[in-house]
Amino acid sequence: MKNIILIICVLMGGIASGTYAQETEAINSNWGLGFHIKQNQRDFGLGINLTSPYFAKKQVALRVRANLLFNEHLKNTNTTTWTPYSSMSIGVLGVGGKIGEFIRLYGEGGTTLLLPSSKFSSESTVFGGYGLFGFEFFMDKSSNYFIEIGGVGTGATADKIVGNPIYANGLMINVGYRYVFK
Repeated sequence: MKNIILIICVLMGGIASGTYAQETEAINSNWGLGFHIKQNQRDFGLGINLTSPYFAKKQVALRVRANLLFNEHLKNTNTTTWTPYSSMSIGVLGVGGKIGEFIRLYGEGGTTLLLPSSKFSSESTVFGGYGLFGFEFFMDKSSNYFIEIGGVGTGATADKIVGNPIYANGLMINVGYRYVFK
């Protein structure tokens, strides 16, 4: 009797795990469209991102981002202000691994273009680079929350502000939501 119960349990476990595997067979690797909030050094921002379908055995993809950031700086001796500026980037990401079928780990690197405000910079464009590590947490095959942390380097300085402070350099953090098309 014990053997029969054991066989039934093994069969039920196999069926249940097979059903689960069918429901969560693979993380979706098609086009992805997302939005995020970000922090570049001391600058807060928000943006959108578009991810290409994954290729090279679903291990590599391209990602384009457009961001609106706000540089906090002194307006006069007693007050500060937030001045908006834009950034765009294009990068290549490589999948570093998966945890189950609901978490994807990746690294990304690429180039970034800043369009600074004339209120704090005399430069009209600044080029730089970035690199990050990210985690996508899939709620289902089509949607995920993501967290990314890395660094950005542009050499940009706010030369119209006293002290010529740097901006868009250093630590970068992005968090957001991405929808992956079926």
